[in-house]
Amino acid sequence: MKESFLEIKDLKKSYGAGAARQEVLRGMNFSVKKGEFCVLLGPSGSGKSTLLNIIGGIDTPDEGFVSINGDKLEEMSERELTMYRRKHLGYVFQMYNLIPNLNVKENIEVGAYLSDKPLKVDEVLSTLGLQEHKYKYPNQLSGGQQQRVSIGRAVVKNPDILLCDEPTGALDYRTSKEILALIEDCNKKYGSTVIMVTHNEAIKYMSDHVIKLRDGVVRNNDINDRKLSAFELEW
Repeated sequence: MKESFLEIKDLKKSYGAGAARQEVLRGMNFSVKKGEFCVLLGPSGSGKSTLLNIIGGIDTPDEGFVSINGDKLEEMSERELTMYRRKHLGYVFQMYNLIPNLNVKENIEVGAYLSDKPLKVDEVLSTLGLQEHKYKYPNQLSGGQQQRVSIGRAVVKNPDILLCDEPTGALDYRTSKEILALIEDCNKKYGSTVIMVTHNEAIKYMSDHVIKLRDGVVRNNDINDRKLSAFELEW
């Protein structure tokens, strides 16, 4: 049985001061089990990306806490937080953020260098269908291929949590499904807990756990008992 792994407790975050102060997170609570594929669903301004940045240790809350496997991020020193991000998190962004003067294999190796327990680079290349492209540079790849490399760089770390911020936002319909299928495969094959931010309602049907956000609070927190595969999704 999967155990509770990520806990979000009474999380609050605001930006600005005085009349310009904006509450982005207004007391958010939920938990995610280890190995779950969890979708954070909501419109722009619902707090999705802010929440993801706090889980990733990139931003800090004003109140409340994030706990990973029993460890509270707020109690970590800056050095401990840096090591937490390096060792336990993989990031997949909408923009690929690849290093232009490194080839595909080298971009993925960058992720491996940051981990104490990396996966084999050639195994990841094969899983993502990148073996024949491994010596190409980012400017020689399509958008979908670049996103595959971005996923590879994150997954090769063998992270406990894979954070995905609108990973298909810049891609066409067919390529989006391919990328979602790859993230689905990585979740099953490597057991990483996936936290995916999206505004695409259809993606919730391939997840284990759907958390709907609006105006900085959790509106619905549902377990999906009848999952679809990525290729069965329609939107």
